[in-house]
Amino acid sequence: MSPQIAGVLQLLALISALALAYRPLGDHMARVYSCEKHHAPEKWIYKAIGADPGTEMRWPAYLRGVLAFSAVSVLFLYGLQRLQGSLPGSLGFASIDPDQAFNTAASFVANTNWQSYAGEQAMGHVVQTGGLAVQNFVSAAVGMAVAVALVRGFARSRTGELGNFWADLVRGTVRILLPIALIGAIVLVACGAVQNFAGIHEVGQFMGGSQQWNGGAVASQEAIKELGTNGGGYFNANSAHPFENPTPFSNLFEVFLILVIPFALTRTFGRMVGSVRQGYAILATMAIIWIGFTALMMWTEFAGRGPAFEIAGGAMEGKETRFGIGGSSIFAVATTLTSTGAVNSFHSSFTGFGGGIALLGMQLGEIAPGGVGSGLYGMLIMAIIAVFIAGLMVGRTPEYLGKKIGTREIKLAACYILVTPALVLCFTAAAMALPTPVDSMTNSGAHGFSEILYAYTSGANNNGSAFAGLNADTQWFNSTIGLAMLSGRFLPMVFVLALAGSLAEQKPVPETAGTLRTDKPLYAGLLVGTIVIITGLTYFPALALGPLAEGLAS
Repeated sequence: MSPQIAGVLQLLALISALALAYRPLGDHMARVYSCEKHHAPEKWIYKAIGADPGTEMRWPAYLRGVLAFSAVSVLFLYGLQRLQGSLPGSLGFASIDPDQAFNTAASFVANTNWQSYAGEQAMGHVVQTGGLAVQNFVSAAVGMAVAVALVRGFARSRTGELGNFWADLVRGTVRILLPIALIGAIVLVACGAVQNFAGIHEVGQFMGGSQQWNGGAVASQEAIKELGTNGGGYFNANSAHPFENPTPFSNLFEVFLILVIPFALTRTFGRMVGSVRQGYAILATMAIIWIGFTALMMWTEFAGRGPAFEIAGGAMEGKETRFGIGGSSIFAVATTLTSTGAVNSFHSSFTGFGGGIALLGMQLGEIAPGGVGSGLYGMLIMAIIAVFIAGLMVGRTPEYLGKKIGTREIKLAACYILVTPALVLCFTAAAMALPTPVDSMTNSGAHGFSEILYAYTSGANNNGSAFAGLNADTQWFNSTIGLAMLSGRFLPMVFVLALAGSLAEQKPVPETAGTLRTDKPLYAGLLVGTIVIITGLTYFPALALGPLAEGLAS
């Protein structure tokens, strides 16, 4: 079987698995966020944190809950790292330096999981399991809670109440993420992933010397790392490491974990707003972009020219032979079109155009299907923009799901789509203009610029993957990427929740003959075009200086 056919068969198997899980998981999540009953373990948690899950919150109170919980999480994770040298289970590792501890705390709380350290050489069991893995659960649950709050904004009328943040946070963790992650960890252990608390030990000879590896609760962390679209690896090689991702089957299973909740949330959206057809329209938009990017990535990586490419069957540099080009391409697109950031190959070693596709996937806003929660609310913001553009074309006040998109709503949506590009481009420009940051580049020219652009794109979009070739463990990059991650995570949430509150206060607008049908293929096509055009106009000049220039020169 040729590598190309194998790649296509993997993609078809993945689509089939996602299709089978779509309806039951989407319906389950709709029931979770609509249920008024609380399970006993959830009641214990509410009592421990002093929260009343029955109290409805308006958007300012909901936002305060998000920010307060996240601020405490940053402080806790920062303190845990700074005290590592005094904690049991540290494996003899010293405490983390202040700038790197801040960067890592910001990264995992922001659901970014950018790593400027090698996990097996810096983090002990307590920090890995009690700190990083915990944030993998709750940071994902925060994103899902904000998405559900926006959905309630569309579903409710004449009220500013969006639900209760603490109830949404706990339910998302206990009823959705924990059960699926448990099953995922068992599957990964069966595939050969490591799950223990072993210390550092030698694992054979390598070039005249021995290698040292430590064990860890790798399979359990790997499961939630992918399921929660987190991406932070137990080891520096991330999902290219055989302890994290042993086989081609585990590779495809991890991609399934990355995509299953973001895609299924469109079903949840449809159920909660009372129209599953609306959910299908959003799903179709996400699927068109994801399949298109995957096909384009596989084509660029298989289409290498020259004897070396032909012998290897394509661009195999930086890719694991057990995954091949097909498995690496599918993984790369899934991880950059979501906020996962896990890697099973080095994106810096992809072809010029292949690296550009990964970069563009993040710059779209990671909405196809996007991160857990963040993908849905990002796509709904773009849906509002598309409705507004359609309204301008026909001279009609735009409406979406029975809500008028007025001046306030469109200003909030515009702020949402502008804040992340501003962070990416401003930080990239500063890093290229100052003398010290460019010393971290191991490549010059267009590829070196792509390293810097990729780093801030990954940080501000809460992706976390790295292009490789950039030494990001410096005070400049630890600090600025940390700020980009926090700003890129929580500033958009401010606009999302304010928009949700504004929509919830409106009364429903009756549908007329002039209302744009947003559950039809025409609207899905308009939405795809809006996403591509807005992103292209924003990032094209920067892409032209980096991956496009490199691809055209090769």
